Order: sequence, then C-alpha cells, then structure tokens
Amino acid sequence: MQIDVGIITISDRASRGQYDDLGGPALKQAALGYGWRVVADALVPDEKREIQRAIRQQLELGCQLILTTGGTGVAIRDVTPEAVREIAVRELPGFGEVMRAESMKITKNAILSRALAAVVGKGLILCLPGKPSGAVECLSFVVGAVPHCVEVLQEVPTSC
Repeated sequence: MQIDVGIITISDRASRGQYDDLGGPALKQAALGYGWRVVADALVPDEKREIQRAIRQQLELGCQLILTTGGTGVAIRDVTPEAVREIAVRELPGFGEVMRAESMKITKNAILSRALAAVVGKGLILCLPGKPSGAVECLSFVVGAVPHCVEVLQEVPTSC
C-alpha cells in the first residue's frame, strides 16, 4: 500500500537554527525505505499550537501518516503528546506500549518516553522520540501495524 507521509520535527533549538535537524531527515530516509512517499515536512518549536497547525496542514495536503520527532520526553517544554491529544479523536495506546517495551531492551531511559499514536481526522499520527536513532527504532517496532491502520482510517467518514 502506498502511504503518503508527513514528517514534523519539534524542537525549539532546531527551529531557531541553533543546530541542524537530524531527526526529520532520519525519519524521511526510514519512510522511503519502507516504500512510503514523503509529501511534506516541517520544523516547529515546542509549542502546542504550532504542532497542531503543522499536523492540520499536512493532513490537508493528503498525508495519511504523520511522523513527529521530538517533544515526547519529560522536560517542561516537551508538549507533543498533549498537543496531539487535544486534536485527536482517539489514542491508540498499543503503539506507545510496544515502542517503550522494545526500547527498554536498548536503554533503561525508555521508561521516560511518552511516545504515542493517535488518530486525527483520517490520519495516523505517530509521536516518536527526538533522538534520530530512537525515532527510527521506535518506528521500526510498530511499522507492521501501520499499513492496516492507515487503510482502515481511509474508510472513516470525513465527519470524524
């Protein structure tokens, strides 16, 4: 199944140009490796409204899957899960559970992750860690469920 993907990097410092965005490009490479088409990307600060705006814009462009990287930790500025939950119609807790369980095999700090998945409109939003390797690893842990989920969401009436 062809999946149209959007990628959003969420980082105050990268959005100010203090360092290069490495997470977005890493996720783009992973998505292309899965045979998906990346149709949009964005770099936004750790601000709920900016995160929500970027998600809505990418959904309007036809993205069926949006991968976010960053803002899922415990720092006070990490607000990605809250931003997504505010606009989601439902959360899909299994994705976050699997990402944390598999990540715990790699690092004990995975227990601090607030990675999650949620449905916004007809799109699947995966909120992945900010560390590029962690984002790509977490995506790999759940990639098997993504095509079916995206396919089912395309059948959802637009009023959702």
